[in-house]
Amino acid sequence: MSFSKAYQYLAIFLAFLQLACSDRPDKDKVAEEQTEVRDLPQILESGTLRAIIDNSSTSYFIYKGQPMGFEYELLSRFANEIEVDLEIETVDDLGEMIELLRASRGDVIAANLTVTKERKKLIDYSQPILTTRQILVQRQLQSEDVSKGKLLIESPTELVDKKIYVQKASAFFNRLENLSEEIGGDIEIQEVAGNYTVEQMIEKVAEGEIDYTVADEHVAKINQAHFRNININTALSLEQKVAWGVRKESADLQIAINNWLEKFKRTVDFRVIYLKYYGNTKLFRNRVQDRLFTSRSGKLSDYDEIVKQKADIIGWDWRLITSLIYQESKFNPQARSWVGAQGLMQLMPSTSEEYGLDSSASAAENIEAGIRYLNWIDKQFMERVEDSTERQKFVMAAYNVGLGHVFDAMRLAESRSLNPQKWEKNVAEMLLKKSDPDYYQDSVVYYGYCRGREPYQYVKEIYNRFHDYLNVTQAGDDLVSL
Repeated sequence: MSFSKAYQYLAIFLAFLQLACSDRPDKDKVAEEQTEVRDLPQILESGTLRAIIDNSSTSYFIYKGQPMGFEYELLSRFANEIEVDLEIETVDDLGEMIELLRASRGDVIAANLTVTKERKKLIDYSQPILTTRQILVQRQLQSEDVSKGKLLIESPTELVDKKIYVQKASAFFNRLENLSEEIGGDIEIQEVAGNYTVEQMIEKVAEGEIDYTVADEHVAKINQAHFRNININTALSLEQKVAWGVRKESADLQIAINNWLEKFKRTVDFRVIYLKYYGNTKLFRNRVQDRLFTSRSGKLSDYDEIVKQKADIIGWDWRLITSLIYQESKFNPQARSWVGAQGLMQLMPSTSEEYGLDSSASAAENIEAGIRYLNWIDKQFMERVEDSTERQKFVMAAYNVGLGHVFDAMRLAESRSLNPQKWEKNVAEMLLKKSDPDYYQDSVVYYGYCRGREPYQYVKEIYNRFHDYLNVTQAGDDLVSL
């Protein structure tokens, strides 16, 4: 983060805090409480915005190896605005989301969250991102249904004695309870497990497992592009606001989000993002039907099984290696760089030759050679970096820029009283500095100038994507049967 921008945010916060505390008798207590709250200054200081988000085909998902989603793209834009990294935790249970936020396990909830009076007792909201209505999701009638005298629900008054499946923590549950009072008859509200998403419930309606659920209109409309036998014409509410949730103690974060949204919602970029996820039905249908839509297929790439088999060579999580492959080639086995690196793992000709590969090598052979090369690099660091997890970052940097430059950065770190066995804020910072003459001309540097930002970003992007892969491949397990 640039010093000037961080300083501006901190200065505004300190001025606000001084004003707020000036009329309070117990200033020490207020200061103590402030240190326990993670608000904008703490986020800026940590360099990370922690977002709680749901794994769905609109909010956040992996497609062809790349994290995507409406909420994800907005969060990424906001994190860039305040110059911090974005850290994602996927949670499908709305009640758990709010608990995690209030317990400071996250900074913001971005999960198509409807603004309700009950939730306002627990959390605060950003300004609205969208407005929507709650609608009933039911199946279109077939000829056999008509012959049996079955009718579509066309009015909320027709829901008496009907069984509707929704999450208890959702705004849908509260709306159905109120609606039951309004129509003067009982609606059978069937609570489902918190880890069932709205889209999973829509799918169960489409497949005939249940008859009714409730969804926000914009989510239902885009899902209708895939589940063409659902009817979404019956509204159950007036328009409602969709916003991000923040802790009540995080007033400065709320202000920063609102200021950014005020400007960003007027941009072409916002409109493009909205249409990308909620307006283009053909794109949505193609995406969710693709074998590499991870939320449905469980696959990150066409090479998952190969990577899983070969990962034992080095003992790394296969998803970390997959993230590196995406970084190198975006899963294109024909990829070739301007310096001659080729294949999924972009091996240089000399490295390929060393591992017995030629231009006819298969994807499996390229992956195995790349992992064997990673394993060789790992052994060069084994005595220098004791922690195996920490060492992975050194290995990846060396895979990108070469062993010599990483060794230089380690010596620079040690010469400046930093920890040569720690990557973040230690060796990584020194590698960044290797484009500065004051550093690459230092006597401890043997390999000279290096565009250090490239390997620095390389490692960061691989690990960010790795965490995305973990989020999505671990989500949706152990669903409770209806």
